[in-house]
Amino acid sequence: MTWQTHYLAPDPTQWKGRADTPPGSCFFQTVELLNLLETHPAQAMRSTFALIGFKCDEGIRRNHGRPGAAEGPAAIRQALARLPMQKETAICFDVGNIICSDGDLESSQQALGEVVSLLLQQGINTIVLGGGHELAWGHFQGIAHTFIQQDVGIINFDAHFDMRPTLANGEGTSGSPFLQIAEAHKALNRRLDYNCIGTQHAGNVRQTHETAKQFNAKIIWADELHQGQLEKTVDFIDRIIDQNEIIYLSICLDVFSSAFAPGVSATQALGLFPWHVIPLIRQIAASGKVICFDVAELSPRYDFDHHTAKLAANLVYEFIHHYNEQPRPW
Repeated sequence: MTWQTHYLAPDPTQWKGRADTPPGSCFFQTVELLNLLETHPAQAMRSTFALIGFKCDEGIRRNHGRPGAAEGPAAIRQALARLPMQKETAICFDVGNIICSDGDLESSQQALGEVVSLLLQQGINTIVLGGGHELAWGHFQGIAHTFIQQDVGIINFDAHFDMRPTLANGEGTSGSPFLQIAEAHKALNRRLDYNCIGTQHAGNVRQTHETAKQFNAKIIWADELHQGQLEKTVDFIDRIIDQNEIIYLSICLDVFSSAFAPGVSATQALGLFPWHVIPLIRQIAASGKVICFDVAELSPRYDFDHHTAKLAANLVYEFIHHYNEQPRPW
C-alpha cells in the first residue's frame, strides 16, 4: 500500500457557510470528515458518497497545458459547501486528498486507485475532484481492482478523447488516461465500452481520431448537441446503461464553453452549455449504476468570479441529488 505517503486528511476550513443557515440545510453542515489514517469506513447501508481530492497537475504540465489544477479540489469544496443538501437520505464524506508534490504522477495515480478501491469495497460511491484529467487513470485502477468481472461503461464528457500516446519514457499525461485505460482492457482481455460526449472535431488531431476509432469509441460530438440532438444523446446513454453492469462517469470541465468554464487548462470557444449536460447527468445518475464520478481540470487561478468552481460544484450537487438509491445490480 502506498496511498498513505500521498494522503492528506480532510481540511475542515474548506467547509464554511452562513451562520444563520438552518441546521442540516447545506453541504457545509452535512458533509462528514473522515480521516482514512485514523478510521476505516464502515460498510455503507444506504446511498453514500466520498469526496476525494486529487491535488495534481503534473499530467497537465507533461501535456504542455496551463498548470493550476492542483488547487481545484479546494475550490470545488468551498463552492459545494454553500449549496443546499436536499436529500436527507444521502451520506457524504470528505476523505481528504491524494497529492503529487514530487512529480511522481504514477505513484499518485496508484495511491488514488488504492483509496478508491478501499471505499468501493465498502459500498461507497467515489467522487474525485481534480486536478488534471490524469486522475482518470488512477480512478480506473481502483475500479479495475474492485470489479474484476463486471462490464464497465465509461462515459467521458470532454472536448478531447484524451487518448494521446504516452511519452517516450512511457509516462502518462493529462491527455493519455483513456488510452491507458483502453490498453489495460486489451491486456486483460476485458470488453471496452468507451463513450465520449461533447467532443470537438477541432480539439483532436487526426491521429487521436484514429486511435479512438481503433478502440471503437462511441461519440456524441459537441456540434450535435448544439444542433439540438438531445433525443439522440438520451438514446446513446440508454444504450450504455442497458449494456453495462456498472458505469464510470467522468467530466472534464473543458467540455463547456469558456463563457461558463474559463478556469480550465484548455478553454473552449465552442464548448457545451451547462444545460446540454445537466439533464444527461441526471439520466446517468438515475440509473443507479454509477459507482465512480469525477470532475477534472478546474484551475482556480484562471477562473473568473468562481464561475468554473460553482459550475463544478453544481455538477456534484446534481449527481448526488439524482442518484437512484435502488439496490445495486451487482
